[in-house]
Amino acid sequence: MTNSSSSSCLSKSSKIYVAGHHGLVGSAIWNNLKARGYHNLVGRSHSELDLTDQYAVQKFFDEERPDAVVLAAAFVGGIIANSLYRADFIMQNMKIQCNVISNAYSHGVKKLLFLGSTCIYPKNAPQPMKEDVLLTSPLEYTNEEYAIAKIAGLKMCESYNLQYGTNYIAVMPTNLYGPNDNFHLENSHVMPAMMRKVYLAKLIHDADWQRICADMNKRPINPTDKLRALIGEGNVDGQNSRERILKALEFYGISDNKVVLWGTGTPLREFLWSEDMADASVHVLLNVDFSDIIGIKNYSSVFLGAKTDGAVDRNNSEGRGGAIPSLGEIRNCHINVGTGKELTIRALSELVVKAVGFTGTVEFDASKPDGTPRKLIDVETLHSLGWTHKVEIEDGVQKLFDWYKKSLA
Repeated sequence: MTNSSSSSCLSKSSKIYVAGHHGLVGSAIWNNLKARGYHNLVGRSHSELDLTDQYAVQKFFDEERPDAVVLAAAFVGGIIANSLYRADFIMQNMKIQCNVISNAYSHGVKKLLFLGSTCIYPKNAPQPMKEDVLLTSPLEYTNEEYAIAKIAGLKMCESYNLQYGTNYIAVMPTNLYGPNDNFHLENSHVMPAMMRKVYLAKLIHDADWQRICADMNKRPINPTDKLRALIGEGNVDGQNSRERILKALEFYGISDNKVVLWGTGTPLREFLWSEDMADASVHVLLNVDFSDIIGIKNYSSVFLGAKTDGAVDRNNSEGRGGAIPSLGEIRNCHINVGTGKELTIRALSELVVKAVGFTGTVEFDASKPDGTPRKLIDVETLHSLGWTHKVEIEDGVQKLFDWYKKSLA
């Protein structure tokens, strides 16, 4: 069986499954597809479909038979969570990717778009990072497991293409922010966690307990073991005493008109508005094929007549497609998605402070890890494929805070 097909095969009525359609990435891609007139979209919440469950995923593909798949679902978190829950980050993401990609192939999906992350690149990679610096030196230790899982995902896409003639493309977005982000104080990305901390510190200073409780009710704190030892059992929400809420917030560096953030504030980071990421991703899904990226039309033996109906068995060589060794080494076929612009974490905090209207202080705890010193991607490939970003960071931070306040209403 060959799943190879050009992007032009997707019509406005094609059934497109967006895995992770409630998250930051998936919801933005879902909305972008709808805005472009693609109306036959399929999504499932985590409670409806556990993507780590092999049999549940197979049953879903048996029933829905999508024409295309956007794999935006992932088990994600910030630097603290990545440092603590290392086994979870590699295992959960590997399960999701293996289940979705293998079923996409076995069910004849025409096009698959895999969403990764620029954390795949080495800690000390030359800047800005081109796609071909992948696997050239050690990864950043704090999120090594998550990065390895994402590298495995893009390699799955690449390898299925070369062996089976599929049309699976991997895109690697830089640090994202935007509507439907996770604002968890420990497990979210750097910007939303920072924004929520600054906002809560302002509310404490203003003694605005109505809004503090609204925030706690919308996004309760599930205490870690260390926090539980300080405040006792049970989530922290707006029904708790003021004393318990303040103790919990202080644990995360939030107090009256003061916020303490991890690290020195000197690392350089690039940020991409999630709706820009979605537009770039959908542009690639609809307009770019694997052959466009590598410049080779017949990149698999399947295009030369090899069959794909054989058993996957080490003792069987028939009907398993096959790569074409004479084409040489074909690797690093993913696409960076970003702005090509950067700023320090400290400069980001200043933009957040301005958006929130915070008059207090933001301090950095240099005893805590910084993570990678600099992460700026090269977006030349993306630009050559016809897409550039639209939202600049100054406008985006304000847009995110406006969305966050609206989410609490």
